[in-house]
Amino acid sequence: MKRLDTKIQGLVLVEPARFGDERGFFMETWQKERYDSVGINASFVQDNLSKSRYGVLRGLHLQNPFGQGKLISVIQGEVFDVAVDVRVGSPTFGQAETVVLTDKNRLQFYIPPGFAHGFVVTSESALFMYKCTETYHPETELTVKWNDPTINIPWPIQDVQLSEKDAQGLSLQELEPSLPRY
Repeated sequence: MKRLDTKIQGLVLVEPARFGDERGFFMETWQKERYDSVGINASFVQDNLSKSRYGVLRGLHLQNPFGQGKLISVIQGEVFDVAVDVRVGSPTFGQAETVVLTDKNRLQFYIPPGFAHGFVVTSESALFMYKCTETYHPETELTVKWNDPTINIPWPIQDVQLSEKDAQGLSLQELEPSLPRY
């Protein structure tokens, strides 16, 4: 397993070891001691799986309180994944880290609590799996506007499909009183 650097402290990109031959492959997607060794010291309590078609954008979501850390993988397809530092007072507040996750590169992206998360599907469809460090608390969920100009995320698709909730996301400035503190 290899840890790959990101520009924002706390975010971790992992390339798990993969063993394969003509029959297929095997890889560990979580093993506490190995992930601890690359800086992911998390206790996961919930696994989620979603399937979306091309152009579906989900996010940017977070919970406060009850922040969720997430270990993200793409089982099938390709997504453009985004984490935004929304910790008020952080030196990287409002900055985004982006990564392309695919079933071919098999990268995993760890996003700790205090970050908003979203993705857009760039393949025909995608199976998206993530482990969470906290259960879902809908009453504490916040949605940051996916195209907030102060964040300036370089989304590869502009004609996206949004849920009603995501279409009504608020800017960082509007959400600031409700955001976690650094």
